Amino acid sequence: MLNKTLDNRYTILEHIGGGGMADVYRAHDQLLDRSVAVKVLRSQFTHDDEFVTRFRREAQAAARLSHPNIVNIYDVGQDEGIYYIIMEYISGETLKDRIVRSNALPVENAIRIAIEIAEALEHAHQNNLVHCDIKPHNILITRTGRVKVTDFGIARAVTSATMNHTGTILGSVHYFSPEQAKGEMVSNKSDIYSLGVVLYEMLTGVVPFNGETPISIALQHLQQEPRPPREINPQIPPLVEATVLKAMAKEVTARFDDIGQMIADLKLSQNYLHDDHTRRLSHSDFPTQVLPKITETNAASTRVVKNENKRANNQKKSKLWWILLLVLLFFGVALGSFLIFGKFWSNNDVVVNDVVGKQVEIAKTVLTNQNLRVSISEAYNDTVPAGYVVSQYPEAGATVKEQRTITLVVSKGGEITVVPDLRGLTRRDAELQLKNAGLTLGRVDEQFSTDVAADTVISQNPRPPAHVNKSTPIDLVVSKGPTPRKIVLPDFQGTPLTTVSTQLESLKLKQGKVTEEASDKYPPGTIIGQNPPAAAEVTEGTSIDFTVARSAPSAIKRAIVQITVPDGASRQVVQIVVTDTNGRRVVYESAHKPGDKIEKQIEGVGQVRMQVYLNGTLTQEQTL
Repeated sequence: MLNKTLDNRYTILEHIGGGGMADVYRAHDQLLDRSVAVKVLRSQFTHDDEFVTRFRREAQAAARLSHPNIVNIYDVGQDEGIYYIIMEYISGETLKDRIVRSNALPVENAIRIAIEIAEALEHAHQNNLVHCDIKPHNILITRTGRVKVTDFGIARAVTSATMNHTGTILGSVHYFSPEQAKGEMVSNKSDIYSLGVVLYEMLTGVVPFNGETPISIALQHLQQEPRPPREINPQIPPLVEATVLKAMAKEVTARFDDIGQMIADLKLSQNYLHDDHTRRLSHSDFPTQVLPKITETNAASTRVVKNENKRANNQKKSKLWWILLLVLLFFGVALGSFLIFGKFWSNNDVVVNDVVGKQVEIAKTVLTNQNLRVSISEAYNDTVPAGYVVSQYPEAGATVKEQRTITLVVSKGGEITVVPDLRGLTRRDAELQLKNAGLTLGRVDEQFSTDVAADTVISQNPRPPAHVNKSTPIDLVVSKGPTPRKIVLPDFQGTPLTTVSTQLESLKLKQGKVTEEASDKYPPGTIIGQNPPAAAEVTEGTSIDFTVARSAPSAIKRAIVQITVPDGASRQVVQIVVTDTNGRRVVYESAHKPGDKIEKQIEGVGQVRMQVYLNGTLTQEQTL
């Protein structure tokens, strides 16, 4: 696809991402001279008319969305069987990248990002469009910090096509709703559930459900309650935790009625976090007043004012003492926590142990025994088993202070992908589908088939829709076409090799290996042997090996021919003819009278035949 120009306008420059249904490229819009993102539908879905129709309809519906937190869709089109969507190009990172880099996000940042995602979903829901695949990978964050939700327009088409064709739901199993796990129809509340999972991961640094297989994770969505996020991150306020758990309710009816309600609760939490619980002074606290001049007429009033001020000051002093007492109590609790749970800082140096390749619990024990803290993030890795440390930062051997946090990247095993259905595709198209799915081509067997055209995939192993690690080899059985007919092989012996190609082609046979063998019986280039032999039964397409004659270097034969011209005509023509592997030739010709004696030496190669003609009549013949 690189350097290809779609509709004489969008020149594809580089591959920047992709998923199970489409690849995403950066391209240059020649008309408007700007960078755009191009989402290209993968070829395996372009042959399904129903899917393509839904893809077009819903992509066009998504193009009508206009919101600052939604990636703009500029155009939808098709060029030479390539279906594509032109989108706004975002320079930044995905939310998943940020979570992996930072582990748990600060609570305020997580709520702000969740609100922007929710507002994008609210706009979509108002336009009767369900996203169906909300996950951190589909959330882009620009360099200025703005949140952009992408992958609108294809989500519902993808879900529908998957239901109709495979009976399963594609997407990210860590984030989809229980109704998606059961294969039921999705709704706006499915997006709410997925957003709850995303917020859970932003606040804790981990997904609520994890497992070795997609099916085990899907069952957890259906059957298990998530671990309360405050158990993982105690800094999460109770109100925020309640919002997450309500969004992630198993029963659809127990979730927020709509995304607007979730936005309201998130903003309430945001306001709570903005309030630092410090009481703000009103205009009546510690007032500055201009007192009137004291005279006899207002002395009583002055005494009253003084008494009131004294009483007010006593009340303020009492309040200040209470505030001071609360501050002292706070620091007392903090000091107690410090004494109980460890140090706030340390001047002791520690040389960080090497825990790469260790099981994560063992690695944590090794580091905590060094008075170090441990932060965990997870990543897919094809070479390191799940649950083992892939890398650490700071690295082994680094000198740090006690209580320093060591970040461990722990393998989640090989990334899981869905095996595509390759049956009915040509071998080349099947290889492309495997590459797009992150899989590799395994063993390829060929077999005859009367039902499947030649060079077309008959079957595969593993079969779709299996979930396997990326880079898994997929074995194919490819058709060789109908079983070829049987042919009785003719005898080619004595035929020049140069003349058999037409006969072989008419019989749908092939010329195989040609070897030479010295022969004094056949001219050079003549077929003197074949394999399989004559009268053997072979199939169409069989290669026939030939042995052809070549001159024998020591096969020259010589002889003396003696002739006496008989009585008869006074003038008689004598002719001596030699035939050998080099052909037929006259070696002597002359007129003689009766009684003349002729003696002539002849020679030839291979089988030599000598003939004497008298006035054109054969009178003598000999084979040497």
